[in-house]
Amino acid sequence: MSPTPQERRAARHRLGTDPNARGGRRGPSGGRKKPITVDAIIGTAFGIVESEGYEALTMRRLATALETGPSSLYAHVVNKEDLDELLIGRLCAEIDLPDPDPGAWRTQIIGVCTQLRDQYLRYPGISRAAFAAAPSNLDTLRVSEGMLAILLAGGIAPQVAAWAIDSLMLYVNAYSLEVSLVNRRLSRGGGDWVVSREELLRRFAALPDTFPQTRRYAAELTAGTTHDRFDFTLGLMIDGLPGPR
Repeated sequence: MSPTPQERRAARHRLGTDPNARGGRRGPSGGRKKPITVDAIIGTAFGIVESEGYEALTMRRLATALETGPSSLYAHVVNKEDLDELLIGRLCAEIDLPDPDPGAWRTQIIGVCTQLRDQYLRYPGISRAAFAAAPSNLDTLRVSEGMLAILLAGGIAPQVAAWAIDSLMLYVNAYSLEVSLVNRRLSRGGGDWVVSREELLRRFAALPDTFPQTRRYAAELTAGTTHDRFDFTLGLMIDGLPGPR
């Protein structure tokens, strides 16, 4: 008897993703079509997100792209949440984790977060899949394990390190989602909502006297690129951790 999707999911958590789980199928003329595999599902899902955004990714849309029905997908993934976990796990698998260095732990942890940010930004809105999801995929856990090792090597207490990882991941997810949303609006001609720095400065200068600080510090409020703000916030979070013991 073939394993159920739930059993396959449990096996992936124990041993890693099985890209070879497959099911043959016939085309309309009776000829053999390319079999559906977990890898094929993941690759097609990434293609949809890259071209249409994460909000377009549904099991029905994915089935259409694979020229099959949704029921065929459920032979390989449990549900949309399981697919999300696979996608985030695949991105995490590409993160390069350094050997923990007590003398360079701050630089190392920022580097991991930056890599994760860049992975998310490749696929508009995909960081949404990481929200409210317990890290159970082995590839995802590999990243949190690496981050924990880096912080512990830097002398950060275990409880502080554990909560710091949660906070850093949450910020990276939120930042990536916001940037993706802005970029999608720009690509759709949403210039009326996403305004330039020059336009913001003009609007701030036109504010009434009840906003004296915003008018006075408009240049500071609008300074820097989005990535400048990302680096600043990560530095602020990391420097705010209780010092090594």
